[in-house]
Amino acid sequence: MNKKRLIISLLAIITVVGATVGSYVYRDTIYSRIARTAAVVSGQAIKPLLDSESRYIRQIVAQDNSTSRTIMWQSDNSESDAIIEYRQDGTDTIQTINATDKAFTDDGSTTYIHEATLTGLTPNTKYEYRVGYGTDRRSDWYRLETAGASVYDVLIYPDSQSGDYSQWEEIVKSSALRNPRTALYISMGDLVDNGEQAYQWRTWLNSIKPLSANVPLATTLGNHEMYTLDWKMREPYAYLNYFAVPPNGNEIFNRRYYSYDFGDVHYIVLDTMLYESNHEDNHDTHHPDLYDVQVQWLHQDLTTNTKKWTVVLMHRDPFQYAFDRPGANRAIGFDDEGVLFMPIFDEFNVDLVLSAHLHSYRNRGHVRNFDRDLSGPLYILTGIAGDARRPKWKEHPLDVYVAPDRDKNNYMTMTVTPNKLIVKAFLPDGTQLDESVIEK
Repeated sequence: MNKKRLIISLLAIITVVGATVGSYVYRDTIYSRIARTAAVVSGQAIKPLLDSESRYIRQIVAQDNSTSRTIMWQSDNSESDAIIEYRQDGTDTIQTINATDKAFTDDGSTTYIHEATLTGLTPNTKYEYRVGYGTDRRSDWYRLETAGASVYDVLIYPDSQSGDYSQWEEIVKSSALRNPRTALYISMGDLVDNGEQAYQWRTWLNSIKPLSANVPLATTLGNHEMYTLDWKMREPYAYLNYFAVPPNGNEIFNRRYYSYDFGDVHYIVLDTMLYESNHEDNHDTHHPDLYDVQVQWLHQDLTTNTKKWTVVLMHRDPFQYAFDRPGANRAIGFDDEGVLFMPIFDEFNVDLVLSAHLHSYRNRGHVRNFDRDLSGPLYILTGIAGDARRPKWKEHPLDVYVAPDRDKNNYMTMTVTPNKLIVKAFLPDGTQLDESVIEK
């Protein structure tokens, strides 16, 4: 046996041993080093990336997802020659675009973030892409499909904040398997429990692997993204660095709120963090004008919207619930966000409003002018997908359906068709809880 074959054989043995040791993250590190060594020994011109060079490869929604898409990933060291290569599926013509090499340090941990937005793509077309450095290091190829007029499915995840993210990871894995046609997935905010803790972000980004490289993500800012390690308030630095959503909101509040088009749906992602932005702990990022500025932007955005369907995503729920416990003093009705934003949703005939924050799945049906009205938007409180629990809430007079077990997680799907939005809620095992259909 010659030297090259001997080394490759030894590496194969190490692969078997590595498969039985440690977590999947550790195994990924082992496998990537084995693949790199084998490529070097065998003289391959293109060498696979190490795990430390290709962390958390992910697609992020662009403003117009029929012609563009943002790609992000991270490395442990600076890589100034980071690139993305892409091509139409089934062709050999490769296009190349340079990516950023930006150091981000938080919680004593430094990572290098690489991102670029592919533009000029053809609508309703399958592509594939890979990331890499220089001329000789590349990742595997991943799929990328631009939006078009066709039917598509969306996975929607409520708050995933956790102490142990295993439940969240299992929900992503199982829901992705059950929904292989997923074209887009959405996080409703409170992705992590503490927005400064680097370990939680690493765990969260690892957990979305079943979707991240092949399906675009749209994130919503939650209040837990704005916590420091000692539970005070700060700007959501980690969130803003890890998710390069469209910068079409406002320069001061860049990427905290935004909008994007996917097929014939216009999605609006609001920032409902006025309390955190105006909190006395948050001296360096004091934004008492957040809602004033955002309302002006929202009016402009809705005025120029040309899509058939309009869906709003907001972390804080616009309804107000009373605590279901003795002595609690909290009135049932609508909170500040509801009083501010719901009349605007009525004015522009928004179709669907999804919210989170209260860790309870509730369908409130169609509401206009703060009362039951089939002509108004459908309001759904999306539930909980992590292990954090909140106090029980009394039922709201407008609740149509309430998940029967508050201690069970859930996720949602939305199917977009030319004439219907079909919205469903499921338990982690795939049991359906609820279904709504909006027709137009």
